[in-house]
Amino acid sequence: MKQEVRKEYYLFSPFLRIFHWLMVIAIIVLFITGFLITKPPAMLYAEPDASPLLMNVTRNVHFIAAFAFCAGFIGRVYGFIINRGDRLFPHFWEKQYYTDTMEVAQHYMLIKATHKPFLRNPLARGSYAGLYVLVAIEVLTGFAMYYMTEPSAIGGTLFGWVNRVLGGEMISHYVHHYAAWAIILFAIGHFYMVIRAEFMEGEAEVSSMFAGSKLLRHTPADVNDVE
Repeated sequence: MKQEVRKEYYLFSPFLRIFHWLMVIAIIVLFITGFLITKPPAMLYAEPDASPLLMNVTRNVHFIAAFAFCAGFIGRVYGFIINRGDRLFPHFWEKQYYTDTMEVAQHYMLIKATHKPFLRNPLARGSYAGLYVLVAIEVLTGFAMYYMTEPSAIGGTLFGWVNRVLGGEMISHYVHHYAAWAIILFAIGHFYMVIRAEFMEGEAEVSSMFAGSKLLRHTPADVNDVE
């Protein structure tokens, strides 16, 4: 029997792993409660005197999940500072990044049979950068709407400009709503690609978000990013 040798690469700090799973839970809670806030079909059938209470509970759960998400993101930034493996942003300034991205994309489109091994492939890095842009939009527009009733408060001072730049609270609401759908679409694609990498390419994508390490057969092309 042929023995397979793999090398362990410690990649993700506890800060990133905790934030990842907090983000998973928060996104699910935020999307469900946000959808109910936007269009509450179940509440239309409740007793009239109970409907405001149900909406208040839904809104409060939405706000708690939002603050928990932001708290987790602070830990994520700290992990970014102390651990090289947490620094997953694309190397846009390097030509090699685009070459590697094209190679991975061709593999996913079944044009190439395989691609070089990566600890974090460049296509994934680009998608995560896009996700953080969407998260920033959600945070800015969300807090802008949250603090709009208290323009004199610190939160109103910090985020009130968002409504003015976008042209009003209603536009902020639309931007917040459609960015949320974009995040959900990203999550669906991310889930598919992670499962694909786990079972078809053996990259330990799922287990790495629990243990923090990956076990690879070959030396990854981006090994210098974490060592």
